[in-house]
Amino acid sequence: MSTPTPAIVVMGVSGCGKSAVGEALAAALGLPFREGDALHPPANVAKMAAGVPLDDDDRWPWLDKVAAALSAGGIVSCSALKRSYRDRLRTGAGRPVAFVFLSGSEALLTERMGARTGHFMPVSLLTSQLATLEDPTGEPATVTVDIDQPVADIVAAAITGLRDAGVVPP
Repeated sequence: MSTPTPAIVVMGVSGCGKSAVGEALAAALGLPFREGDALHPPANVAKMAAGVPLDDDDRWPWLDKVAAALSAGGIVSCSALKRSYRDRLRTGAGRPVAFVFLSGSEALLTERMGARTGHFMPVSLLTSQLATLEDPTGEPATVTVDIDQPVADIVAAAITGLRDAGVVPP
């Protein structure tokens, strides 16, 4: 009897490393990875690129696409800033969903966002994301990892937390 593929969201505000950590975590666990930003409709991307924060009406259809991607298992990157968004992902996936919350200081996040190129999300939206963020620490099957360390160490801490939570086998 095989173990079902876990469904894991690598979450946090823009600039925290969701994509890099998600890809590395997927490789380490032998799971597929989906980039959640690729599931945004063009109107959402245009809005963010123009420096306009998304509202709930913008996010619900996108979160439904993320939940559909999670339904088969694997790892998806998604900001999942509010508890209601995470609950929507849990319900929409139709299976247990674990979260790896990438946590970091505003100064570190600003530095990382300022250094990256080719991304639609401007640094100016970080403040609104931090204001929207409802810290998921303490929610079921949620692992919080500090991002002020190399990606390999972040992934190792995430795997340890996921194992401790029974999400992935020892």
